[in-house]
Amino acid sequence: MRIAVLMKEVPDLIEELELTPEGRLETDVLSYIPSEWDEQALEEALILKEESGAAVTVVAVDSGQVDDMLYTALAKGADRAVKLAAESEVLTNRARAALMAAYLQQDPYDLVLTGVQAVDDLDGQVAGLLGGQLGWPHASVVREVKAQGEQVQCVQEYAGGWMATLELALPAVLGIQAARRPPRYVSVAKVRQLQKTASLETVEVTPLPAVELPVRRLYRPAAAGHATMWSEDAAEAAAQLVELLQSRKLIRS
Repeated sequence: MRIAVLMKEVPDLIEELELTPEGRLETDVLSYIPSEWDEQALEEALILKEESGAAVTVVAVDSGQVDDMLYTALAKGADRAVKLAAESEVLTNRARAALMAAYLQQDPYDLVLTGVQAVDDLDGQVAGLLGGQLGWPHASVVREVKAQGEQVQCVQEYAGGWMATLELALPAVLGIQAARRPPRYVSVAKVRQLQKTASLETVEVTPLPAVELPVRRLYRPAAAGHATMWSEDAAEAAAQLVELLQSRKLIRS
């Protein structure tokens, strides 16, 4: 079985996000980390490799900052790492899916895994978009993937905690919610050592047609309220509390 894991890097939300005057995300000051759900997808692929001897290829759109992520995936146990050349470093999910679908058409795989969503969009559409463009069956919010000959079995989660066991004919696309175990750790030293011996493949593809839904502007969330600091003196704080309750007609004077 040949498995492709589609990964991308997302802004590290530990750092504060800034907007340009035009309402765009200021990308020059961002630091990036691998999407946590894509790391779950990679771990599930590596588990399948251990169980069935599958070959795992990690694929990412070349945003200029994906090399460390791809080398880390190789250090964890992936067999190949592929960068897809793109005209823009900032892509919508539809543009990303169109680029990856074109690659998957020219280099077919039996199973494609990707994270169910990412913190920079949270729309959870990549697996469905890929399945639709390729004409392959797909499922999202998935865990516990098991290979069964010409089929793959998985557990899909629904609202309210309901679970269903599905069987999909291969080739198929799955959006992974969680792997069967936490993503494995690999040391920075091992990654740096691998960078000296392993190589990343760069592939140029022509994206398939995609319907775009452009984001015209971003806004900071409006503050719903502000905290009021009361006096440290107990009597003054009590008086302030009484005044507040009276102003809201919660007590009578």
